[in-house]
Amino acid sequence: MEQNQFEKGNGKRLTQYDRVLRHLKERGNITSLQAFREYGITRLSAVIFNLRRDGYIIVNEFITRTNRYGDKVSFAKYILKGEE
Repeated sequence: MEQNQFEKGNGKRLTQYDRVLRHLKERGNITSLQAFREYGITRLSAVIFNLRRDGYIIVNEFITRTNRYGDKVSFAKYILKGEE
């Protein structure tokens, strides 16, 4: 899903914080791979840290999958639970 990089009407570019927050509110969760592919964000954990600092309740769910080489890999899925 391609999303507009500008906030409606004001012409200002969205920050990484804004993009991740919008994604979480619309879809409920995000992974590092999604953040990189959809928004070019390479340090999702830093954005999540800032969102938590600002009162958003975001939990980690660790997922284990097999990669294309047959190795088991784990990664975090961040899930928005609510706001304080």
